[in-house]
Amino acid sequence: MREPSPVVQPFQIENLKIEIYTSRKEAGAAAAKAAAAELKRLGHVQESIGVIFATGASQLETLRALVPIPGLPWDRILGFHMDEYVCIAADHAASFRRYMRHELAERVPMRAFYEVDGNAADPEQFCAEYAHALRAAHPQLCLLGIGENGHLAFNDPGVADFNDPQDMKIVALDEECKQQQVAEGWFQSIDEVPSRAMTLTIPALLRVPKLIVSVPGSRKAKIVHRALHEPISTACPATILRTHPDATVYLDEESAAELENLRNH
Repeated sequence: MREPSPVVQPFQIENLKIEIYTSRKEAGAAAAKAAAAELKRLGHVQESIGVIFATGASQLETLRALVPIPGLPWDRILGFHMDEYVCIAADHAASFRRYMRHELAERVPMRAFYEVDGNAADPEQFCAEYAHALRAAHPQLCLLGIGENGHLAFNDPGVADFNDPQDMKIVALDEECKQQQVAEGWFQSIDEVPSRAMTLTIPALLRVPKLIVSVPGSRKAKIVHRALHEPISTACPATILRTHPDATVYLDEESAAELENLRNH
């Protein structure tokens, strides 16, 4: 795989490391390279490796670059994903279960992959059971993105809680979140977007020792600036990433377009 080339030297805002690349593809390749290096390291020291994966347009280049990298310990990996709409069929074009199967679980020989069942008869009970399985796996790596409203997973500003007592919960999706799903082509109209989702909470994500955050595209430029510039608060949940001891954000030129005044921070 060709070495990705940063547009600028990597820089840092508080604890958060930022790298900017020429294109979405270059940023995804860099994120995948970092993920692969960590998986190989973990493969030397752990019998099983818990990993949380995200979905959405922002993750496509990263996952598609990661899957073909040789020598990864997939047979030790216990995979999880972050969220799923409540009451959406697994074969719906916007289903995150479908996405994860197509982009990852059917392409690599993971030891196990735990799907979030949006059609569970008792969603609250499912959340509790999924959270238990996640804790038992002790995830060591998380690949994630940032939503246009600053959400992490489906923790929109109105429901995000940096001290959430739960590891997984059911949330109502806000209008900006729904609009993003339409803009990315997952639904034809905002009326089609489910109103609720199951999501891992912010404390569950922040407990993971290493975070690789892929945030490409012009639609993310404004929220990237907010996440790096605003005071840390649930008004922009992604600001909390600045407190994590080992998180790196991978941007392309489009998503970094509003960062000129921060690069020399």
